[in-house]
Amino acid sequence: MKKIFAFFLITILLTACGTECYNPPLPIVFEFVDSNGENLITNGTLTTYTINEENQTGVQLSKTDDDKVLLENVGAYNGTKNYNFFSNIKNFDFSIESSEFKGGCDGYQINKLTFTGIAIDVIDSNGYYKIVLQ
Repeated sequence: MKKIFAFFLITILLTACGTECYNPPLPIVFEFVDSNGENLITNGTLTTYTINEENQTGVQLSKTDDDKVLLENVGAYNGTKNYNFFSNIKNFDFSIESSEFKGGCDGYQINKLTFTGIAIDVIDSNGYYKIVLQ
């Protein structure tokens, strides 16, 4: 019985070491509000919006149930990339700086998000960015 247990233990340890794992970067979520804090998607003011990467490739966006915008598949690289936000209200630029995740698994982490260009108010609010457009 001890030999069978030892065999299973060694098998589990060897297969666990051989598995690959990946840590994607944490998601970036934008909430667009007016100066009173009212969500611009919810009230129908912000009707069209897109984000392009510096090479003009579009970034996939998902609207959440509470009318925030989730940026899909950004930050999985080493270095800094520039992005352009276009909407029916206001346009602005931002950059994302990320690096390889150093841990038990491969992956990337977002180190810094910087907004440039026009003057906009941005509040980093518990895992998402509240952006005042009006």
